Amino acid sequence: MKLRNTLLAAIGLAFAAGAAQADINVGVVLSATGPAASLGIPEKNTISLLPTTIGGEKVNYIVLDDASDTTTAVKNARKLIDENKVDVLVGSTTSPASLAMIDVVAESRTPMISMAASARIVSPMDDQKRWVFKTPQNDLQMASAIVEHMLANGIKKVAFIGFANAYGEGWHEQFKNLADDKGIQIVANERFNPADTSVTGQALKLMSVKPDAVFIAGSGTPAALPQKSLRERGYKGPIYQTHGVANNDFLRICGKDCEGTLLPVGPVQMARSLPDSHPVKASALKYVEKYEAANGAGSVSSFGAYAWDAGVLLEAAAPVALKNAKPGTAEFRAALRDALEGVKEVAGATGIYTMSAEDHLGLDERSRVMIEIRNGSWSLLK
Repeated sequence: MKLRNTLLAAIGLAFAAGAAQADINVGVVLSATGPAASLGIPEKNTISLLPTTIGGEKVNYIVLDDASDTTTAVKNARKLIDENKVDVLVGSTTSPASLAMIDVVAESRTPMISMAASARIVSPMDDQKRWVFKTPQNDLQMASAIVEHMLANGIKKVAFIGFANAYGEGWHEQFKNLADDKGIQIVANERFNPADTSVTGQALKLMSVKPDAVFIAGSGTPAALPQKSLRERGYKGPIYQTHGVANNDFLRICGKDCEGTLLPVGPVQMARSLPDSHPVKASALKYVEKYEAANGAGSVSSFGAYAWDAGVLLEAAAPVALKNAKPGTAEFRAALRDALEGVKEVAGATGIYTMSAEDHLGLDERSRVMIEIRNGSWSLLK
């Protein structure tokens, strides 16, 4: 009898281990503290809204803060893969951190969905980046919206200032290519760091070339610094920002100096203002209403939507992968990668995703609108 009970106990433990093995484990790396916290906090808030069951399997989310530090992001990625045995990574918040994590996920053959903007995260495609996907619009897509607006408003000379990292460099590269093609001249090219407390020298250089407009390529609240410096020194011309500033903390920090700022954003930022015919309105509103129910009216931002859309992609891809393998295995990770690459016309809060072997973003013009900051809030440009 004792032997029989021991065998039954062993079988029970084996079944329990098998059940635990069936859970889908999602590792999340984001910037809940540090200079990028205004982006990472809504992402963190959104993770708690993601589905806890997909394809009949329980989903566990393990969230680690990289403190807006690239080295920490890489350490977190390794910990989640090596110790927590995650099936997929979501993160990180910033482009430099996401780019640094690519080596880790490629080496371990773990799919990753980035919440950062740089096109370099998924392009050009190679053996490493085939494991990486992303939800924010590429800087190229958003830069084209800015250039179109500049052309429509007679802007010919632009002074550029961007982060001294992969985000700023990526934006300069994409914007310059488009601007050159359309006859828009970049008359100044300056850089600053997210942790800087003064950009007086750069602001004076930008103003000295008498541009028709200034374009600031930064993200989060640090992107307010050059704008405030320019306004305080009397610059009255148009200022463009990237979709990296589309949150209420930027409005709060920048204050009156933000008035009139022009920028492209994802549809979720203006979901309630979109015409009913807009193809993303319904899916964007679904996220807005769920986020604001949990965090308060007016609290939603595009950054949380990037985390939401990572969940949307997993909901679409995981059931397909589950037909081929069980979570916790290399076969499942590979099947999930393949399923993500096969996503077609999946509606998220940011846009409609159609992936392919060469396109691991899958967004088109339906993923952007131009807005202006008016009276301290976002206003859709018709």
